[in-house]
Amino acid sequence: MGHPYYNLPSPTALAAFEALARHLSFKLAASELNVTPGAVGRQIKAIEEELGVPLVARLATGVTLTGPGEDLYQALASTLSRASEVVSRLERGGRCKNCCDCLLGCFHARRCR
Repeated sequence: MGHPYYNLPSPTALAAFEALARHLSFKLAASELNVTPGAVGRQIKAIEEELGVPLVARLATGVTLTGPGEDLYQALASTLSRASEVVSRLERGGRCKNCCDCLLGCFHARRCR
C-alpha cells in the first residue's frame, strides 16, 4: 500500500489521518475531504493495520489521538507546513520574502558549481 521508495502509507490515507487528527471528528474530516465518514474510517483502519499500532481511540464523544497517533500527526503537520511554504514561494516565482536569503542562496549556488 505504501510508496515504493518511502516506507509510508498511501497519500490518501495520510490525508485522511491528518484531517481526522486536526478535527478529532470523522464527520468534519470527511466533509473537508469530500468523502463519507466511513471512507475516512477505512483509511484510518488501513494505516493502523499497516503500522500495527492504534493511532486513534474511538470514543462515544469523538476520537482522541494515541501516543503514536500524536507522533504521526506532529510529523505530518510539520512536513505539510514546510511543503506549503515552499509551494507558496514557488507560486510567487521563487521570490523570497527575505533578500538576504536570496543573496546567500545565489552565492552558495555559484560556489557549488
